[in-house]
Amino acid sequence: MVLKKKWPTFISWFLRKPKTAGLFVFICLSFIIAYTVYQQYRIIKEDERREMNNTLQIVHQNIDQSLKNCYTTTLTLALTINDNGIPQNFEYVGKQLMDSNSSISAVQLVPNGVIKYTYPLKGNEAAMNLNILTSPYLKEEALKSIANQKMYFAGPLQLKQGGTGIVGRFPIFLNNKFWGFSAVIIKLEKLLKSSGINNVDDSKYYFQLSKKNPVSLKEVFYLPNKSDFSKKYNISVTIPDGDWKLYLISKHQNYLYYQILIPAILGFIFAALFGFAINALLKMPKELQLLVHNQATKLFNNEIKYKSIFDQAAVGIAYIDSYSGNFLEINKQYCNLLGYSEQEMKKKNFQSVTHPDDLEEDLMNLEKLKEGKIREYSMEKRYLTKKNAVIWTKLTVSPLWNINETPTTHIAIIEDISLKKEAEELIKKSETRFKSLFDDSPIPLWVEDFSKVKIYLQELGLINKTQETVYNYLNQYPGVLHKCISLVKVIDVNNSSLQLYEAETKEELTTDFAKLIDPSIFDDFKKQILVITQGEKQLINETKIKNFKGEFRDIDLRWNVINGYEETLQRVIVSTEDITERKASEKLILDARIRTESLINTIDGIVWECQIKGLVFSFISQKVEKILGYTPEEWLASDTFWIDHIYENDKQWTLDFCASKTEQNLNHDFEYRMIAKDGSIVWLRDIVNVVFENGKAVSLRGIMIDITKTKVAEKELKDSFNLVTEQNKRLLNFSYIVSHNLRSHTSNISSIMDLIEISESEQERNEMIQLLKSISNSLNETMLHLNEVINIRTNIGLVSESLNLNQYINTVQNVLTEQITLSDVSITTDIPKNVMVNYNPAYLESILYNIISNSIRYRHPERKPAISIKWLIENDLNVLQISDNGVGIDLVKNADKIFGMYKTFSNNSDAKGIGLFITKNQIDAMGGNITVESEPNIGTTFKIYIQ
Repeated sequence: MVLKKKWPTFISWFLRKPKTAGLFVFICLSFIIAYTVYQQYRIIKEDERREMNNTLQIVHQNIDQSLKNCYTTTLTLALTINDNGIPQNFEYVGKQLMDSNSSISAVQLVPNGVIKYTYPLKGNEAAMNLNILTSPYLKEEALKSIANQKMYFAGPLQLKQGGTGIVGRFPIFLNNKFWGFSAVIIKLEKLLKSSGINNVDDSKYYFQLSKKNPVSLKEVFYLPNKSDFSKKYNISVTIPDGDWKLYLISKHQNYLYYQILIPAILGFIFAALFGFAINALLKMPKELQLLVHNQATKLFNNEIKYKSIFDQAAVGIAYIDSYSGNFLEINKQYCNLLGYSEQEMKKKNFQSVTHPDDLEEDLMNLEKLKEGKIREYSMEKRYLTKKNAVIWTKLTVSPLWNINETPTTHIAIIEDISLKKEAEELIKKSETRFKSLFDDSPIPLWVEDFSKVKIYLQELGLINKTQETVYNYLNQYPGVLHKCISLVKVIDVNNSSLQLYEAETKEELTTDFAKLIDPSIFDDFKKQILVITQGEKQLINETKIKNFKGEFRDIDLRWNVINGYEETLQRVIVSTEDITERKASEKLILDARIRTESLINTIDGIVWECQIKGLVFSFISQKVEKILGYTPEEWLASDTFWIDHIYENDKQWTLDFCASKTEQNLNHDFEYRMIAKDGSIVWLRDIVNVVFENGKAVSLRGIMIDITKTKVAEKELKDSFNLVTEQNKRLLNFSYIVSHNLRSHTSNISSIMDLIEISESEQERNEMIQLLKSISNSLNETMLHLNEVINIRTNIGLVSESLNLNQYINTVQNVLTEQITLSDVSITTDIPKNVMVNYNPAYLESILYNIISNSIRYRHPERKPAISIKWLIENDLNVLQISDNGVGIDLVKNADKIFGMYKTFSNNSDAKGIGLFITKNQIDAMGGNITVESEPNIGTTFKIYIQ
């Protein structure tokens, strides 16, 4: 009887409609191919984006590094400016900076926005004296740098000295007042070369650099190939130091499509062919069914064809007499399995080739088959081969019924399962070995089931929530944590776990997991909950357990999900290594370390240790924060921290000295300066010892002692010594003046007295007496002048008051009213009304009187006298400037006479050379200074610097 297989209605409908089925298959395959091609396109595009991003980041990092190097250059250049705002050793420092930074083309100092100092000057002359704060195309970015009080890179712009460049300006403030800029000039081509742009494959990409014009706010591009690239694929990065935007643009916009076009076309052709094939195959079912029926009839009637199928079967087939067990027919595979030929097998029965241990079961099953108790049977059975080897097979036996329905023969089919049995044996051995390793492991191991915990957390909606959300939830609802603990199932524990918990049987640990978790370690169990919610597969944590004796033990817990159970968490292996003794040892070591560090930190100096190679510090004591302001962490974060913070003027010789002594394996003691965190300079005495291991120098140890106060005291002592020396010189000079002037007068008196004695008439005596009176008056005047100078130099306790400068200028003008009126002098004053000076009243009036009266006395005969009085701030110093348009002074001839006593430099009969001498001494006594600028027939300008 032939049973027709009934197909589902939907499938049957397709089988009846071949064209529809072919079209449906074509559409499905087309969709799969389209999705595959789209994914390939995304992968290719992502690879290109990653490649472009890496390239852009490398160039950006190189540009950023070049600009950061310029920060150091400008800061070092700024440090050359002294407290008076005057650069020191500019040429020398500029040369050193140029040598150390190859990317810059020039360095500049720009006081008050005017370029006054440039190194190298050659080639940059055109930029000298340029005021960048008034230049229309420079001032915007310069003012931005001042407003932000940080370095800003202007440009790219056309340089006055030629070429295109970038100017980095660092604003300098002295006593919170803007001084000017420290600047570097970088030629654009040098910056691009150092950035690595020129090394990028230009067949695929090209770069573009842009910046918004500060005036028009339009984006300006500076590199070649300025064509519109908005429709091309590009990425960009912003460089905030100069408000630049760096683009990387793909040259070939559509090349990605070409890479996926051919696979897409081939895929759709394949889908069409497969659709046609389905259509063709579904048209053939009736023909195939008829063909199968004809073939079945032929096979049934044709023994040769049957024999062919019988012999070529992939499994062993035998036709056996059920009573004798003799092989009636046997195929090649059966013979091959047992190693006998067909003729040899027909001389045997199945009992002779069956393994004795399996024969009884086989015969029992066969007896049941003959009795009709079973219709067929299968069993795993061993056979003995011709070489007396044993093979495992799966035996399937079916009866062949005769006319009387009594089976006399049966068909036996055998399939070789030796490999399967070997694998099972290996698995069994592995399980046995694993069980042995598990039970005998010296580390306590647990096999736990967290599947119910995960299901519970899913029901609560905590899976994939943030750690903070889960932690807050567990704290808010403590019952959830207790529930999770109760849902953990302990499947197995090893013997070491019993020892750790002081348990006698495994059941004590596997029956109730919740009783093993002490409330004091609930927070540590929360970490396991967090790991589950985050989808992580392992956790390493140090925690505690409480054993059955009530003792707490420190353990190193390692929680790992077993492979194959990542989704369900039905098997989790947990190791709990006892680290109580190790923790105790670590505590002893930590306590000893704390005591050592405490002792080190009480030392009044910075204790340190570093490697000889590279001078990389491995330890620095806490005292560094008190002395230099840096924390030990800040120091140790950089391998070159010590070298980077040595005062620039001391750096080279310090490193050379240290290297020389270290090479000789000699301990050394030296002094140098370092820059503290607040920018101050700290003097250190560094006492260094070389540390040896096995006779080889391996590291350096030492202590840095703050000797700043000692150095300051030495400087003050030196300054005092210089001051006393200078005063002695002045006193000696003054004694020469006194000696010369008095000797001149006494000599004249002595000569006149001699003439009086030898005079012959009363008239001559009277004339000599009159002359004597004149000399006496001159002597008296000289004594008064000398006395006044002495009073200035010896008046240590001068009384200073806060004086309104305008008021004293008006007072002097009132005193000189007659001279001002007679000479028609014009005096203009540009001094704020609220300007107050801390000065001695008598000195201030005397100084103003002497200088203004001199301006009137030495007026130019051919023009109206004009005097200008101004209040200025120069380099944070208060300056009173008094200028006139008088006859002027030839400073080339008279520079050493201006402030000398009795030094005159004009032909005026009333010139005595005492006024400016006294003025200079009065200003010196008040701690100030006076300078003069003058040209003959142009005028004179005095600048009085007031503290």
